[in-house]
Parts: sequence; structure tokens; C-alpha cells
Amino acid sequence: MTRDRLFLMRPGFEDPAFPGRRFYCWHCALIEGVLASFPALAGRLDVERIAWPRPRHAVIALVGEENQSLPLLVLADGATSPHQTGQHQGRAFIADKDAILAALSERHGFPDPHP
Repeated sequence: MTRDRLFLMRPGFEDPAFPGRRFYCWHCALIEGVLASFPALAGRLDVERIAWPRPRHAVIALVGEENQSLPLLVLADGATSPHQTGQHQGRAFIADKDAILAALSERHGFPDPHP
């Protein structure tokens, strides 16, 4: 993998625990808004929107079954970040919305969120 890969939840999903309702992941929606606000910068990373149900095979293939929570930023091969929250088989990843936003600034030139 030569570029960072950002996994976001595809909005409008259903959860069998709440029949008849549709949802979005608000952490993912926040990051979607940042990506939409800076499309030229968003083009510097690969973004994949995946379905809600587990198992999330595309994520498992990169960071293991225990790291399926989204949003998730998987760093390019060999890359590290002070914001990374974990590592799987030598591949660093970030599984926290605030740390992802910080990494987008650090690694891809997005502006910082205002404090």
C-alpha cells in the first residue's frame, strides 16, 4: 500500500438492534465534511466507504479482525505517526477520530481543527 487509506462507514445503514431505523456514523460524517471542504487535499489519500455489518473484510485484511471499528486511517506501508493508535503486522493505523484529524493535518496538509 503506497498511500494512506481511510475507511469510513457508508451512511444510511440499518442496525438490527433498532428495527425500522437508519443511521450514520457521526465520527465518519465529521471526517467526510473535512474531506469535502478540502477536495484537493482529500485526493492525497485513498478513501473507502464500507458497509456497516461485520465482518469488514477489507479492514480485517489490513489490520486484523480486532481492529474493525470505523473511522480508521491505515498508514502507507512503512509509515508511522505520533498519532497512531495501533499496529498490526508492521502496519500502523489510527482508530480515533481526533487522532485521524490530527494525522490528516500532519500527513496531508489539512488545516488544523480550531480549538
